[in-house]
Amino acid sequence: MDKIELSPGLLLYPQALDRAAQESLLAEVREIVRAAPLFKPKMPKTGKEWTVRMTNCGALGWVSDVNGYRYQPQHPETQAAWPAMPQAILNLWQHYAAPSADPEACLINFYEPTARMGLHQDRDEGDFTAPVVSVSLGDTCLFRYGGAKRNDPTKSVKLTSGDIVIIGGASRLCFHGVDRIIGGTSTLMPNHGRINLTLRRVSKAA
Repeated sequence: MDKIELSPGLLLYPQALDRAAQESLLAEVREIVRAAPLFKPKMPKTGKEWTVRMTNCGALGWVSDVNGYRYQPQHPETQAAWPAMPQAILNLWQHYAAPSADPEACLINFYEPTARMGLHQDRDEGDFTAPVVSVSLGDTCLFRYGGAKRNDPTKSVKLTSGDIVIIGGASRLCFHGVDRIIGGTSTLMPNHGRINLTLRRVSKAA
């Protein structure tokens, strides 16, 4: 199916990955999680835990704790370097984000059926010219998106396993989030849930 422009620069590619590609990517994710276990981010200042568990791969990983949001080169609990980004993930970036410089971080968010992600902007990067590439695996989610201001009107769309969303251009700093997970809508993972891969370029290209 062709891409759908949700808003300028915010593009949805429905079923961009077929079942075989999803299974292959899931196997890569499982290897990453073995090396860099899932952890629960905490809200800055309050220390309240998120409902989403996460990990990262690549040169940098995004973390959140009482000290704030940031990118760092090591896992916050094991202190080990993040696993390298698999070529399959790099290939997705090169296909959907070219000619932007290579991504430095791939966030791996795991949503259990009750998990949510509030409206937020991806703005911890040093350069907003590169898009954010988001890949959905597993159960369908209700994805909410708006404008560059938190109080801008929002719309919602369902994202299914294999969908890819590009957040770039005029929508690079749009507020977006996940309202809910629709459990049991995918057979990709035996215990259900949703995995979201978010590829980001963190620093300005030389």
